[in-house]
Amino acid sequence: MHDIGETATGAAVGRVRAATVFVGDLERARRFYLDVLGCRAGRSGSDWLDLDFFGNQLVAHVSDSGALARAGSNFIDGHEVPLPHFGAVLGMVEWRAMAARLEDVGVAFIVEPHVRYEGRPHEQASMIFADPGGNVIELKAMADPKRLFTSSESKPSKTG
Repeated sequence: MHDIGETATGAAVGRVRAATVFVGDLERARRFYLDVLGCRAGRSGSDWLDLDFFGNQLVAHVSDSGALARAGSNFIDGHEVPLPHFGAVLGMVEWRAMAARLEDVGVAFIVEPHVRYEGRPHEQASMIFADPGGNVIELKAMADPKRLFTSSESKPSKTG
């Protein structure tokens, strides 16, 4: 594992965010997150696994019921986006490489890799898929990373 404050690619981060997902089969989840997504394993026990999920801590816990039940979806820019879901914001180059990698290994996309809000201030690339336990994951990249937390009408901050 790397030191907190640095992502797998060595980029500095101000905070490490943490999330938990439920999985039915820990070994299948381990193979997916490590071999398919390229995450790194941290500490683990017989029924849980810490992962470096793009610079964030993701803990997979074994649960007989597996992933959380779907609570519907939102219609976003022409696509049904399942709820709940979690994910990460990557750089555009990293996002494109990940999209190609997932396509190459045959991941079944819920929403195919695409660009949404094209030509608008909050243009972003997005793809949505599920892990083997049914947890829905969105990976996205912003055309202008400074606009991640701005509305479509806002101007990016001059400080960052």
